Amino acid sequence: MGRKIFVTYKYADELVHSIDTNKTTARSYVDKLQELLKDKEHINKGEEDDADLSEFKDDTIQTKLGEKIFDSSLTIIMVSKGMINPKTPEIDQWMPWEISYSLRKKNRGDRTSKPNALLAITLPDESGLYSYYIDDESCPHCKCRTLKTQKLFKIMKENMFNIKQPKYTDCPHHTTGSKVHLGQSSYIYSVKWSAFIANPEYYIDLAIKIGDNIDEYNITKLLKPEN
Repeated sequence: MGRKIFVTYKYADELVHSIDTNKTTARSYVDKLQELLKDKEHINKGEEDDADLSEFKDDTIQTKLGEKIFDSSLTIIMVSKGMINPKTPEIDQWMPWEISYSLRKKNRGDRTSKPNALLAITLPDESGLYSYYIDDESCPHCKCRTLKTQKLFKIMKENMFNIKQPKYTDCPHHTTGSKVHLGQSSYIYSVKWSAFIANPEYYIDLAIKIGDNIDEYNITKLLKPEN
């Protein structure tokens, strides 16, 4: 049975690799995602860039998002190079709110839905590279990958490498501060677009499995105003 999916993304981000002769944006990849999963999943897309968040109060935002996210079990975050607007506080951008609300228990009448599983699909940048966020084989010895979480929204960073009982590799080429995690150490699993489209069911099932074990993670659900 197909799962209901909510997709959050930066609608007009053009810092992505071209996939057709028309202007390519992050939304173009969402359209491709919908085509890929159309026979298996129901997808509900997040807000477009022209929906002005500043006009909404917190309770209105929650109502608006709740209508879209309540019935979904998985939120896909389309990570793109230009998804963060550095001139606007994160609390005034839609994607952090959509991620935050996905992580909460949600009530509708006498029904309650548990937090969504989260999957971060990383889109290639203008040069077709993923290294702005995912750096494969960053250590020549243990061939580990590095996730550059400083490129993410704060609520994403706080839900990465947040497993309560972490396990690490024994690679001697990493200092204490840069130890390499083993297993599913992050509640938000990150995958490249190229890998995801090769085996979407695998990565969706993996994210759902992590979500089923949410109690093993220290979850940050709420947005915090920036100082």
